[in-house]
Amino acid sequence: MPQLSLHSPLGALTLTQEQDSIVALDWGWAGEQDRTALLDQARSELQAYFDGELRRFTVTLAPAGATAYRSRVWTALSAIPYGETRTYQQIALIAGGSARSVGQANRFNPLPILVPCHRVLATTHLGGFSMQGGLETKRFLLALETPDPAQSSRRLTA
Repeated sequence: MPQLSLHSPLGALTLTQEQDSIVALDWGWAGEQDRTALLDQARSELQAYFDGELRRFTVTLAPAGATAYRSRVWTALSAIPYGETRTYQQIALIAGGSARSVGQANRFNPLPILVPCHRVLATTHLGGFSMQGGLETKRFLLALETPDPAQSSRRLTA
């Protein structure tokens, strides 16, 4: 499968393509780099996102490891607008299941950032984040999407 890496404020990230979709975003640098139009588009969109110039990804996604339930959760996550958050319970009301099952689906999200699991919070605190860097990464991504520092500090202390 073709892969292309990029430098980001979170460290090296690698995009993986299968057929005509991006299927994974992983931390680290891929050994071999493949340039395809889709991988170039995805890399450009991520760079624009980190530069604060992109609020919605348009690249075609097909998350690896999708089950019917995970797909419903990931679709609900993708509908959360840039700069906003939802609770695990709110996502469960949309996708079915429980707050806990939503958390598990988030844990297996192969496209963090692109499918914004960082925008999901527990009712009384940040909740978890299983991607590299854990809650520090989640705080960074939420702050990146919050132009008003007062809102960011209120959200991040929840």
